[in-house]
Amino acid sequence: MNHLKNSKFQRRAKRLYALCVCLALVMATAITPAFAAAGGDPLGVVNNLSDFIFSLIRAVGLILLGYGILQVGLSLQSHDPSQRSNGMLTIAGGIVITFTREILNLITGAGA
Repeated sequence: MNHLKNSKFQRRAKRLYALCVCLALVMATAITPAFAAAGGDPLGVVNNLSDFIFSLIRAVGLILLGYGILQVGLSLQSHDPSQRSNGMLTIAGGIVITFTREILNLITGAGA
């Protein structure tokens, strides 16, 4: 009985291995080269990526800011001082995260 279970496991393992090998082979042969645009500015690409990342950071900051305002509002309704202080800290963190780019520009003196 144990021999039958072992052979089933071996067959499944061989099938899984064959599937992984086929998948790796397909992925290796389906690579498409990406050519740079003629006369493209590599610094422009880095700036676009930087803008995208800072916009994501700003979105997270705005979400935290809204959550902090919600926490303070709920704490005023329930008269909970610890929730109020957590809400104030979340608002402060949201403001810092929202204006990260501007803070970095002020520190480094860039973009002036």
